[in-house]
Amino acid sequence: MRLEDTQGKIFNIQHYSIHDGPGIRTTVFFMGCPLRCRWCQNPESQGFDPVLFFNAEKCTGCGQCVEACPEGAIQVIEGKSKTDRKQCKGHGDCVEICPYDARSLMGRNVTAAEVFEAVKADAIFYKNSGGGVTISGGDPVAQPDFAISILKLCRDAGIHTAIETCGHAKWEILNRILEHVDLVLYDFKHMNPAAHQDYTGVSNQLILENAKRIYHALGLEMLARIPIMPDCNDSAENLKMTARFIADDMGRSVKVHLLPYHRLAETKYEMMEKPEGWVRTEPPGDDGMQEIKKMFESFGLMVTIGG
Repeated sequence: MRLEDTQGKIFNIQHYSIHDGPGIRTTVFFMGCPLRCRWCQNPESQGFDPVLFFNAEKCTGCGQCVEACPEGAIQVIEGKSKTDRKQCKGHGDCVEICPYDARSLMGRNVTAAEVFEAVKADAIFYKNSGGGVTISGGDPVAQPDFAISILKLCRDAGIHTAIETCGHAKWEILNRILEHVDLVLYDFKHMNPAAHQDYTGVSNQLILENAKRIYHALGLEMLARIPIMPDCNDSAENLKMTARFIADDMGRSVKVHLLPYHRLAETKYEMMEKPEGWVRTEPPGDDGMQEIKKMFESFGLMVTIGG
């Protein structure tokens, strides 16, 4: 099969991005992720099936979606439609029939050729800014063949390639993908294995092993991305362990981006009708972020807040 014909699932292509690698970039957001972070900023991407977004403010309780749903997963309760998420299969019949645009579907099937055409359309911006394409998610490791096809098409066209990943994949899979990558944006969630299991659903052992192999065996340019979640991973002990691992077990050439938690994803959880199950916390303050930055810099690391 031709690279162009490889099929995969995405939920967004973001143009003119300046936060997912150098220069102006096009970021392709994949469906599917091996982690279930309790602070996930893209919860609609965790699985592979399309995810229904529901805007309760637009719903009038007309009931047309109830009749349209082939699974019988929708009821009208107290003047608003309510979807049984366990029954919903994401067919989208309710989306098409809703006269008030209260429902939308996140996630779609595309070919590598379709993604490449969208990426290639921004080529002039990459040339002028030193940008390129970044595949993100979700996590591209969940769709390795699709990721490889897109990356190879871009590489062959002279487009700089980057991947944002949590690194939780067998080395054989990760290594195949990274053959076509210029820059690795690597996420570090928590250094304590038990806490990592609690907050993400998996241990961090494979993630840390892969981080060292990427840096030492492949010699790829890496950028460490660390979400700062108050009351979850922002303790001095955990942050020092993270800085020490990057500086000593990898190398001080790895740049660090500290990503302060923001509340933009809360609307997504509400639209997925999942008010429970994610971490609710306040974003860290500017002074606190500056202190964390100084601590990481004390390990000889180059650090940026945001990115």
